[in-house]
Amino acid sequence: MSEYLRMSGVYWGLTVMDLMGQLHRMNKDEILAFIKSCQHECGGISASIGHDPHLLYTLSAVQSLQKEDGSFAGDKWGEIDTRFSFCAAATLALLGKLDAIDVGKAVEFVLSCMNFDGGFGCRPGSESHAGQIYCCTGFLAITDQLHQINVDLLGWWLCERQLPSGGLNGRPEKLPDVCYSWWVLASLKMIGRLHWIDREKLRCFILACQDEETGGFADRPGDMVDPFHTLFGIAGLSLLGEEQIKAVNPVFCMPEDVLQRINVQPELVS
Repeated sequence: MSEYLRMSGVYWGLTVMDLMGQLHRMNKDEILAFIKSCQHECGGISASIGHDPHLLYTLSAVQSLQKEDGSFAGDKWGEIDTRFSFCAAATLALLGKLDAIDVGKAVEFVLSCMNFDGGFGCRPGSESHAGQIYCCTGFLAITDQLHQINVDLLGWWLCERQLPSGGLNGRPEKLPDVCYSWWVLASLKMIGRLHWIDREKLRCFILACQDEETGGFADRPGDMVDPFHTLFGIAGLSLLGEEQIKAVNPVFCMPEDVLQRINVQPELVS
């Protein structure tokens, strides 16, 4: 796996193994040693040894990255994106330190990225995209602000992502991709509209993307499998109620029993 993806790969692998009840097969000491070796003096964590720390890979040092408008920069270079708002909120919620940032201003920024179609973009005025919608919806769930969303309007936009194949895409006129079985489904789960899509057709699409020889999942049937799509394929099946897979939390993409253990329960629309 490319170095810039290694920390994310650790998360993808650990989470999918936990969801399948196979976490005991992972080398705990080796993984912990790698993560510790990626932490810098500032508290930030990098993608791999020798790389710069970044909010996408970090479970600390986020307060200094909040801007006056409530947005968050991903690193010292200052790029703004609603993904980083979600990373910051999720990080601090897991640490029990959400009050370390100006939550009100952060909410204002995320809401300023809401579009006329009910979706969200990476910045104010940017096109709605399922990945950004997941981040913004997750952020609002963590900050108890889901009531600010027009759930029917957003739910309709998300449901339109389902194609005749049963798969989901991230925005209009794009191909289906197994990873959107997570971004779209998790968003629908958070706003209480999961029942608005054809669940059986989506289940069949996800399973068609599994390689019978390796067991992994690809973005589409017949393509190369990878850990990223394997996690989100398994997590999507969990949201669809697959009995052999542990329940996954739609906000954090972590097993529900883990979040219950650390007493983190974000808001969801029933």
